[in-house]
Amino acid sequence: MLLSLVHLPDVEFYLNVGDWPVEHRKANDTPGPIPIISWCGSLDSRDIVLPTYDITHSTLETLRGVTNDLLSVQGNTGPCWKNKTERALFRGRDSREERLELVKLSKEHPELLDAGITGYFFFREKEKELGKAQLMGFFDFFKYKYQVNVDGTVAAYRFPYLLLGDSLVLKQDCQYYEHFYIALEPWKHYVPVKRRLEDLLEKIKWAKENDEEARKIVKEGQLLARELLQPHRLYCYYYSVFQKYAKRQASKPEIRDGMELVPQPDDKDSVCNCHRKKPPREDL
Repeated sequence: MLLSLVHLPDVEFYLNVGDWPVEHRKANDTPGPIPIISWCGSLDSRDIVLPTYDITHSTLETLRGVTNDLLSVQGNTGPCWKNKTERALFRGRDSREERLELVKLSKEHPELLDAGITGYFFFREKEKELGKAQLMGFFDFFKYKYQVNVDGTVAAYRFPYLLLGDSLVLKQDCQYYEHFYIALEPWKHYVPVKRRLEDLLEKIKWAKENDEEARKIVKEGQLLARELLQPHRLYCYYYSVFQKYAKRQASKPEIRDGMELVPQPDDKDSVCNCHRKKPPREDL
């Protein structure tokens, strides 16, 4: 991504490549918060948030491979609204306790919810009790009218993909956020659900009883996600962050011992070389 942003200023920064935001010191602490760039933010941290590695990879690899990307999801949104299964769906790992609660709710109310854990790591002792669900193709998620979005270790990075689909997203209230969350409004782009999921069944019933309103929320969320998550918007977001960061840095960036030069790719390896070579024919 950085090699694609040709006109970046000289800038030095810390990039946290883990999932969790790490700068939890307050403004009045000594020596004060360090401006660390992370994939994910939280209500009790001060990290500078960039688009997640998942969305970044999707943007860079769009239409190159066979894995999901932000554009392919938009072309695989399942059956039309009236033909979707009128239940809420969840599949995922056991990376948060509330996900286990989802499975229990599903066993008690299978007419409303289909939830399953596809892999156990954090709560392995629960596998025998709750069972293990088979992996499910992501495009098959959209056979269901309602999608339950429960955070994992941090924000669930599937959320933007769910918004781009053609299903109603029931999103858990949580402290973590991605770079675009500030533009979202509950009850306009998604249906909010309490942190402990105690109102989830009530929200599913509401959606079933208010089909037109639910459909409207789906469309609003879909339209906003399509606007915010277009590839050019991601590139511009990265560029804007580093431009503003560079203006605020107090010291001049230096080339120090131990640094590694990462050169721009050669023309033969570049996806776009229009700024390096003149086309052989003017009409190309």
